Amino acid sequence: MEFSLSEEQLAFMKSVYNFSKKEIEPLTTEAERKGEFSFEAWKKMADFGLMALPFPEKYGGSDAGVLTTLIGMESLARGGADGGTTLAWGAHTILCGVPIWLMGSDAQREKYLTKMITGEWIGGFGLTEPEAGSDAAGMKTTAVKKGDKYILNGSKMFITNGPVGHHFVVIAVTDKNAGHFGMSAFIVEKDFKGFSVGKELDKLGNRSSSTSELIFEDCEVPEENLLGPLGMGFVGVGKTTLEWERSCLLAAGLGGMEYAMDVSLKYAQERKQFGKPIAHFQAMKHKLADMKVSVEASKLILYRVAWLKEQNKNAMLEASHAKLLMSELGMRLAEEAVQIHGGYGYMKEYPVERGFRDCKLGTIGAGTSEVQRMVISKMLLNLKAKGGKK
Repeated sequence: MEFSLSEEQLAFMKSVYNFSKKEIEPLTTEAERKGEFSFEAWKKMADFGLMALPFPEKYGGSDAGVLTTLIGMESLARGGADGGTTLAWGAHTILCGVPIWLMGSDAQREKYLTKMITGEWIGGFGLTEPEAGSDAAGMKTTAVKKGDKYILNGSKMFITNGPVGHHFVVIAVTDKNAGHFGMSAFIVEKDFKGFSVGKELDKLGNRSSSTSELIFEDCEVPEENLLGPLGMGFVGVGKTTLEWERSCLLAAGLGGMEYAMDVSLKYAQERKQFGKPIAHFQAMKHKLADMKVSVEASKLILYRVAWLKEQNKNAMLEASHAKLLMSELGMRLAEEAVQIHGGYGYMKEYPVERGFRDCKLGTIGAGTSEVQRMVISKMLLNLKAKGGKK
């Protein structure tokens, strides 16, 4: 197994970090305080090439691969981009762009990816519903074929980029008797008849990402906007997206952990109590040591998921390992970062306060920690029953 970084990847990591520190952190810090999406930061990220990373050169992409895409996201977050900005990037590039790239027709790729790569069109992904979050089988949004269109009815909840998005990959039930094979994916544009966006939701963290409900009331979707084969919305598009999500999107969590560690280390060396820097006290040394261990453990498990993806190996179990470990370690690290900063860590002037709020989503979104444990134990028991090893 080999997933060390090449000289080119190390140079790319440094360039993204410097770009984020200089160009993105100031913009997104202000956007986060206001609870607004930063179109200026978005344009800068697109011009830098971040939206292009995983996609083929044919459509204007960089053909970067999973690991390079991952380190781009990691470095953006480590450079200071807030969780909302990285979340918006992930929903656009990974949750919307990747399924169009992997499951879409040539016409769909040409139409959507070319403008997503430039940042002109913003994408999103609609799976979660008001009454169907972790339980995707409880989905109620339906799509019924009528002539040369599909008619969608229902709603999606907590959709990143909802208020600013141009189009969304939406999963809907096309055959209620076929279980997971009765769900299909569609590309729904904001101007389609019968489609509307609910009010923007006010969130605890990730506040520079815009989030809302998507509403479908006899929404007319052209037949050519069916994404992938009929009935493959969940088992095809959904599961493919989840593996990418739990590799590249988790990279933002890793970068956030590194950012919190960096600023905590700097603060501990500068802040003096009892006549010396607090970094000299054993309690602080232990906290910083635990941060470093959490970062390195997270990096290893996440880079392994990326390596498996690049080897075209199934990584669903490993991705769940990474999701569970990193989201919980990240929350613990964010809390320690606040603790190291003391009273200042509780103030909005210091970035660890923002990081603490942003981190909580990791244990909830894209499958809660409880669901990850359920998935891991189920797969583990199935493997043991078959006498296999993993």
